[in-house]
Amino acid sequence: MLAIKAIFKKEFTLIARGSAEMMMPLLFSVIVVSLFPLGVGPGPDTLQLIGPGVIWVAALLSALLGLEHLFRDDFQDGSLEQYLLSPASLTLMITVKVLCHWLFVIVPLIVISPLLALFLNLTLNMYWALLATLLLGTPLLSLVGAIAVALTLSVNKGGVLLAVLLLPVFIPLLIFATAAINNAALQLTWYGQLGIIGAMLIFAVAVCPYAISYAIRVSHH
Repeated sequence: MLAIKAIFKKEFTLIARGSAEMMMPLLFSVIVVSLFPLGVGPGPDTLQLIGPGVIWVAALLSALLGLEHLFRDDFQDGSLEQYLLSPASLTLMITVKVLCHWLFVIVPLIVISPLLALFLNLTLNMYWALLATLLLGTPLLSLVGAIAVALTLSVNKGGVLLAVLLLPVFIPLLIFATAAINNAALQLTWYGQLGIIGAMLIFAVAVCPYAISYAIRVSHH
């Protein structure tokens, strides 16, 4: 338990010291979303139509920006090797790091989601669906993305490879999330799509920590 607390404290300290870097994914999302009204015009119906997809694509790309450094710095300075030699559970320690990534990189995006919804003229019903899909879907981005990061640890400039590996994997999540918000726009039920995203998250929570720790062990051999 002491090792877990130490990792959480270390992650918090690193992010606090590099606050400018932490802000980059958030600023990227805001810039991407705010450019769309300028590009497609301020028509409220058009913005409402493309809004769910735009916000979710911005969330996906900003998550990828933060994921690249999830384990790479620890891999380069030897900290990850110490985790492997530690008597504490590697799976648990890795889970804490992924949780920190979600808390410090993704959650700020969820916090400013009302502003993004305002940019794209989403209705209140659409916003509640957007918030629900972000709360359930974004932990999935961190968990599944961490597997790809662990597999590409020894690859130089793996950022592009990471995007190539992960973007196709997240297409089902993107489809179900935007479908839920579009259903909310039409006053239809969207709990079915939300249930599917929730089931995907439960499966990822059960499987991904073990897959991540296995991928890290493979990268060190």
